[in-house]
Amino acid sequence: MKTVSILGSTGSIGTQALEVAKMHKISVRALAAHSNAELLCAQAREFVAEYVCIFDENKAKDVRDNLFGSKIKVLTGDEGLSQIANLDVDVMLNSIVGIAGLVPTLEGISHGTDIALANKETLVTGGSIVMSEAKKKGVKILPVDSEHSAIFQCLRGNDSRQVSKILLTASGGPFFGYTKEKLKSVTKEQALRHPNWSMGSKITIDSATLMNKGLEFIEAMRLFDLQPGQIEIIVHRESVLHSAVEYNDGSVIGQMGAPDMKIPIQYALLYPERLPCPAKRLSLTDYGTLTFAKPDLETFDCLSSCIQAAKQGGIMPTVVNGANEEAVKLFLADKIKFYQIGEFVKGALEAFENRSVNSVSDILRADKEARLYVRDNA
Repeated sequence: MKTVSILGSTGSIGTQALEVAKMHKISVRALAAHSNAELLCAQAREFVAEYVCIFDENKAKDVRDNLFGSKIKVLTGDEGLSQIANLDVDVMLNSIVGIAGLVPTLEGISHGTDIALANKETLVTGGSIVMSEAKKKGVKILPVDSEHSAIFQCLRGNDSRQVSKILLTASGGPFFGYTKEKLKSVTKEQALRHPNWSMGSKITIDSATLMNKGLEFIEAMRLFDLQPGQIEIIVHRESVLHSAVEYNDGSVIGQMGAPDMKIPIQYALLYPERLPCPAKRLSLTDYGTLTFAKPDLETFDCLSSCIQAAKQGGIMPTVVNGANEEAVKLFLADKIKFYQIGEFVKGALEAFENRSVNSVSDILRADKEARLYVRDNA
């Protein structure tokens, strides 16, 4: 029986991971959530967790009161996340949203724990440090994003030195085909309606701006040791081909499946085993036709800015990520318009002078500066 800790257990990825854990009798040792105290406590009781961490310390009393009389230990804040990251488990699933996931990932690696990674910002901002530390410790980084899981699967049994390029698929989000002018009238309600996937609000907005695909572009570079020119983004509206790898001989190997996150979540948690999954099976005849198109890099500033940041390296991936996180927060609070998210990300990329990244402190400093840039100009 495998043992896991789940950071971000009350979110979309976390709740689906618990479905997988229940089906396959995976032992859940610890759970962490940002602020959903009620659901966190219900999960802890159902899965008989030893530890819970509520990141929002204002909710700590609610958690302690709810779990009073149980043997579950209640932790809080950054210190609590650190304690969970240092527990002895087979796999730590990190589905925390944003750059907050970076330090727990590094702590888990330092402890020698394999990481099921759903927090793409970990590799976007600290990819070189994270991958270097994982290699030193002999730790596996098992991707949970459907696209990176697909690439990971397509590489199995093959020599990565024989890869020509990867084909990174994108749904195109709800605004595929829109012009810059049309994006100016987009509402929050429209942006939160994704055509294929059910996700949290921040990731759903990132998908609508195509920032999500830009972050995945950078993540793929780090995870699979690729150059920017080896990654081709393809808009695939049906989200059936999750990504593919082209080899030097022209062969293309792709991974397909129904658009259901439980498939890559389970693959990461049970790797290398393939067991029955509580997900809908793919029927290609039900789809009939699959479509592919090039992304519109002129209309979607977030995507083009991420690609440019990937080429520049240094602090620039952190800058675009930090600017985006802050801009999305302002958009969800109705303080800026949808199209302004891309403008702020592009503006931050142009406003900052690049610097090298040698430590986590360098990353956190650049992140703070990028967020301040957005707040000062909003």
